[in-house]
Amino acid sequence: MLEVLQGLIQQYGQSAVVDNPAVPNQHNEDVKSEVMNGLLGGLSNQAHTQGGLGSLLGLLGGNSGNNQGLMSNPIVGGIAQNVIGNLMEKFGLSNSAAASVVTGMIPSVLGSLISKVNDPDDDSVNTGSVMDVLSGGKTSGIDFSSILSQGAGALADGKLDMNDLVNIAGGLMGGNKQGGGGLGGMLGGLFGGK
Repeated sequence: MLEVLQGLIQQYGQSAVVDNPAVPNQHNEDVKSEVMNGLLGGLSNQAHTQGGLGSLLGLLGGNSGNNQGLMSNPIVGGIAQNVIGNLMEKFGLSNSAAASVVTGMIPSVLGSLISKVNDPDDDSVNTGSVMDVLSGGKTSGIDFSSILSQGAGALADGKLDMNDLVNIAGGLMGGNKQGGGGLGGMLGGLFGGK
């Protein structure tokens, strides 16, 4: 997953950073690294917050057809604001220059990652590998693709939250749907569910 993300950062960093006259050439690689670190850090923080796993899985399982629409997602918007602040502080970029880097990279990188995760013909990355990296290895071996496919028709409120994940995971494992055992209990225990 990290190699895929690094490749996407390099791909979209060309026009957003290297070809951007507002970014001094000596900072090109460091700026791209800062965007990658900010994206990874923000997504990892989301994976470790109460209820954040469901939001993150909802984001990864979403349709990335409109990359710029990703900026309206609260997770992505929060990450973008943090990265803009870091670029201004660390590299002396103006707010507009930092924002142009972020809006030129984060939606495209994340949209491409989401497309790859959801493409059955692309085995370079999947939901499980992304979640394993973001959770620091806590979710290794969990088949998130099955969880998401089971959840697609089971979400009465149209949102994927921790309770939905615990219920779906419990159902997949044939265990207690309230999360007392099996995969549902493990997910609940790892990420603060009930």
